Amino acid sequence: MGSLLDSITNSISPDTVRSIAATAGEQPDAVKKGVETAAATILGSLASKANDTGFLNQTTTLVSSYGTQTLGAAAGVGGAATAATEVGTNFLNTLFGVNKAAVESKIAQASGLSSATGATILATAAPFVLSTLNSKIRGGATGLASALTSELPSLRSLIPSGLPGIQLPNLAGPAAAARDAAAEKAGGGWLWPVLLLGALLIGGLVWYFNRGTDVTKPVENAAVATQTAATDAAANISDATKAAWAKLGELFKRKLADGTELNIPRMGVENKLVDFIESSRPVDNTTWFDFDRLLFASGSANLESASHEQLANVAAILKAYPKVKIKLGGYTDNTGDAGANLKLSDDRAKNVMAELVKLGVDPSRLEAQGYGEEHPVGDNKTEEGRQLNRRISLRVTAK
Repeated sequence: MGSLLDSITNSISPDTVRSIAATAGEQPDAVKKGVETAAATILGSLASKANDTGFLNQTTTLVSSYGTQTLGAAAGVGGAATAATEVGTNFLNTLFGVNKAAVESKIAQASGLSSATGATILATAAPFVLSTLNSKIRGGATGLASALTSELPSLRSLIPSGLPGIQLPNLAGPAAAARDAAAEKAGGGWLWPVLLLGALLIGGLVWYFNRGTDVTKPVENAAVATQTAATDAAANISDATKAAWAKLGELFKRKLADGTELNIPRMGVENKLVDFIESSRPVDNTTWFDFDRLLFASGSANLESASHEQLANVAAILKAYPKVKIKLGGYTDNTGDAGANLKLSDDRAKNVMAELVKLGVDPSRLEAQGYGEEHPVGDNKTEEGRQLNRRISLRVTAK
């Protein structure tokens, strides 16, 4: 059948590469490398799900639902290009979930491109990957699994590694680990055990990075296991915060109005926000939702990378409900100078807004304001109360 990766990269014309480079202000060679890296990353992540029959069936259904010509039209203009882009976006959301923006960033870094270009590159590559699979893969999910598994060794050196808190999603699960352990015992399949064991170990650290905050409630604002990875030290997550995370409940898949699926905790802010948006409740000036997984550097408005998942979720929700507008509020406890606290809260709220804009939310739908020590929700005489008061909240202003 030949290399899937070669087929994908060969189908993306030099004109497409030059067009992306010119629009983004990048070098064509870097864009070409980025396309190859993006395609390898997509194929590698698909290969990592080779034992997930349900997912592969979903992928083959998606592929077969669209003709090669439509999927391959991403580099063009008009309706075909729009359809291809939408298909590619839905596919990427399913494949990478809330980690998609971090994957885009890593592809950009590995290729010497800006983060914004990384997003363009991944979105461009996706329809071509689907188009190639449509034209080359036979035998349904079984054929797809076989082709992807055989492709993985050649992709290994091209798939970005060392993401800050994120490894390619679902690189291994218990079933895959058991399968590969058996293969290794039998004396074969040396690559899969090495690659998947490393990912499994990374997955074990998932609980401790992409969740946590020094600005939100310790009980309601919490986090649960994700598909990201890092260490407690990297995220500087306290034992008290970790204890609070467990109270958010299990992860479940929540489908949004545009078909996007989020993997979110049942009692997390994302679920509460979607419930409100989809309900008949009118907007008002008193209903606020506290972010539960934002982490700032101590005394700073700088967001830690662990905050990305929550921000990506909220951005996805806003994209799925384009009529919704929100206001962000920043709050502190009453420790220290009131004026400094007001500025810190305002800077934090505006930094959160800026991150949402980077994730594709129209800034006209957002506003941000710091309130400093105002509107406490806890007792500033206790550490628990002060933690409750250090928060970033959002209020729906239109829906």
